[in-house]
Amino acid sequence: MSPELGLVCITVSKDVRYRTITRKRLLEHSDDGQRKLLDDIYRDNIQTLDGALQYCKREGIRLYRMPSSIFPFFDEDVGREVMQKLAPSLARTGQRATAMGLRLVMHPDQFVVLSSDSPDVVANSIKILQMHADIMDLLQQPRSPWAVLEVHGGKANRSDALVERIRALPDAIRTRLCLENDEYAYNAEQIHDVCTRAQVPMVFDAHHHIVSEKLSSYEDPSVAAMLARARDTWPEPAHQLVHISNGREDFNDRQHADLITVMPTAYAQAPWIEIEAKNKEEAIAGLRGWQRIQAGAPPAMPG
Repeated sequence: MSPELGLVCITVSKDVRYRTITRKRLLEHSDDGQRKLLDDIYRDNIQTLDGALQYCKREGIRLYRMPSSIFPFFDEDVGREVMQKLAPSLARTGQRATAMGLRLVMHPDQFVVLSSDSPDVVANSIKILQMHADIMDLLQQPRSPWAVLEVHGGKANRSDALVERIRALPDAIRTRLCLENDEYAYNAEQIHDVCTRAQVPMVFDAHHHIVSEKLSSYEDPSVAAMLARARDTWPEPAHQLVHISNGREDFNDRQHADLITVMPTAYAQAPWIEIEAKNKEEAIAGLRGWQRIQAGAPPAMPG
């Protein structure tokens, strides 16, 4: 089996585009006006999500990362009120994804810092995570790492607090939560330790790893070693999810390149790979030959 390649949020083309709204614009309207605006946006974005599912089906993509802001202000009373009427429609969308065998995941934004030393930041982080978990529940996705909520470790040198707070999370969040290594606060070794202690899966990112450790190649033995160690944190190893990106200006550049031109050899053993490249679906198309080789098939002949 070759790895499944995952599409992140929106396409470079105009096939998948979501609507949003700023708080300033929302507050310019009356309560009824706010509900009407959000109702329009939510309906449009459910339709766009349906279109994204169809796009993935056409392109043979089996993992889709939904945007964190797919339902703006859903974590507030007005958003929850609006969504009540749309819940059956969202359930049907989730059922379609399940019928397609399409895996849905989310990556909450940088404001989620469970390891913060500020109680207000922690409370807001849990509120954001609960919103994402509620979206997954409305989509009728399982409370398991199949429907991943991916976050980073947050504030450095706070691993004990991070473990404690993960253990105390509501089931709808904790059963889906996965932690990803980064190049700032929690490297692969450190986040693996947290995952092991908190009993949540680790999403290994090879590019964050090489930047953090200042490595010169994805073929460094530590890449394959960390991939294997991360797999051991997954209750179902066949559901292991990893990330890949390439540096924009040079190999160790933190900024993501448009395409993926270098893939770790070890990633042939990764069952699910999210492609974090700027040109999204073009990057996936460029990796199809690599994918066929991993499956033991010859590369496609040029048309």
